[in-house]
Amino acid sequence: MLKKFLLMVLRWVPPYHRVRLTQELGMTLDAEEAREAMQEIVRHQVQSLPAAEALRFLFRFDAFLYGIQGHQSVRYDQGVHTKYRHTRYHDFFLERIQPGQTVMDIGCGSGLLAFQLAQKGAIVVGMDISHEKMALASQRHVHPNLTLRQGDALTEFVSGTFDCVILSNVLEHLTNRVQFLRSVTERYQPSFLLVRVPVFERDWRVPLKKELGVEWRLDRTHETEYTQESFREEMRAAGLAIRTLEVRWGELWVEIVGGGHGT
Repeated sequence: MLKKFLLMVLRWVPPYHRVRLTQELGMTLDAEEAREAMQEIVRHQVQSLPAAEALRFLFRFDAFLYGIQGHQSVRYDQGVHTKYRHTRYHDFFLERIQPGQTVMDIGCGSGLLAFQLAQKGAIVVGMDISHEKMALASQRHVHPNLTLRQGDALTEFVSGTFDCVILSNVLEHLTNRVQFLRSVTERYQPSFLLVRVPVFERDWRVPLKKELGVEWRLDRTHETEYTQESFREEMRAAGLAIRTLEVRWGELWVEIVGGGHGT
């Protein structure tokens, strides 16, 4: 009864004080009350700020929410981000790899794509620098056509050549991307590469964030996020030719001629 009475009283308290008071009292607001309180706090905050400062505040708060949404999306799908099934990004790769082809998946993460390619009949090597992700991949994704390697693709190479090298959300994390591409194509001699990278021009807010000095990258570990022009120039510098290029879900999806051994 006391808790119910206190919650009734708190409804008369300004929302931006209500959250703190409930925390101090060891109580929680229900979801709708919490949402209303947070909205009022944000509205109250931005009204007192100049436009540029208000935008900086909102963009930083939005980045905070985006991060939480990502974590909750992983929880929602029991360990795998829902973006993978919504964007169906694996389809881009699966449609372009044939049974019997050899594939090097650099930066394979938890190994799901590499596993699906192996299921299709490709002979796949997946490499990732993360010990944690490789441990997870080794537990979840076991297939006779799949070999998993923990290592740094910048300095460690797998023996042999491959029909295809996959770089899915890898290049944007690297500093010397042209040199990396040259090393990969020279070492593995792929007939083609399949590449996926984030686009800078995915949203009007991205250039505005950059203009205001707010973190604009999708991930703080990104060294770059591409325009079509910057991507094409980088491929030319690496001596590679683009066969197809699509823009979807705020990313470039590209098939690149490797000039390697072929099938």
